[in-house]
Amino acid sequence: MADPDDLAMYGDHEVVAGEAVGLDVRPASLIQRGASLIIDFLASGVVVIAALLALAYLSTEGGLDPAATAAMTIALLVTVLVIVPMIVEYATRGRSLGKLALGLRIVRDDGGAISFRHAFVRSLAGLIDIWLTFGGLAALMGLLTPRAKRLGDLMAGTHAQVERVPAPHTMTWGVPEALVEWSRLADVARLPDPLARRIAAFMVAAPSLTPDARRRQAGALADSVATFVSPIPNVEPELLLAAVSTLRREREAEALRLERQRLDALGPVLTARPHRFPER
Repeated sequence: MADPDDLAMYGDHEVVAGEAVGLDVRPASLIQRGASLIIDFLASGVVVIAALLALAYLSTEGGLDPAATAAMTIALLVTVLVIVPMIVEYATRGRSLGKLALGLRIVRDDGGAISFRHAFVRSLAGLIDIWLTFGGLAALMGLLTPRAKRLGDLMAGTHAQVERVPAPHTMTWGVPEALVEWSRLADVARLPDPLARRIAAFMVAAPSLTPDARRRQAGALADSVATFVSPIPNVEPELLLAAVSTLRREREAEALRLERQRLDALGPVLTARPHRFPER
């Protein structure tokens, strides 16, 4: 289990696993949690109103005993407001109708799936911070806590996590025409992986940068690239970065393709039976 003193290095927005490893996930905001809560609140309210109307009809038209009506009303409210949310959240591992619509999921503070205990505590606390206060206490707690936690989350040790993320936008670029001849002789094998990732991230974000910021970042990256790439052509920094990134991508892809070919060629030898080995 991670020592709390060792977790001070992580920010409130990070999820720290039991091995003190920070997970790069995004907690749900107060607005997202509020929208999810409204959907769940309306869905439960519709069910409660429909059931109460049915009970009122049975009480007046069916001659249902008043004591039985009161008992059934209490049982109905407990079932709809506590038992059903608890079962749904536990069965779906932290989902509900509102969370499914918003792409959220309730997880433990260490990022793991919730258990029956977490769902039970959250459902009981929901009577106070959601139903009795019409969500006011939940909104207040969400404003005061780092991960927009409500009272049930604080008691159960959980929080809401965003699982629905935008599809990644893939961009491909080739070697600039002015550097085609240079690319046949260039050596980019010594380029470190972190620097290569920084170049790729810059190439993706470059169209959204201001001209000054784009020129400044390209120059800084080109200076870092000059230590690991030879020869260095006399071109604009951004053209150099595009060529280096393309060469590294294409050469690594070719190396992987050749490795796969060698493994496929060894396949029959590795799976064949030894000479004269009988089939059984």
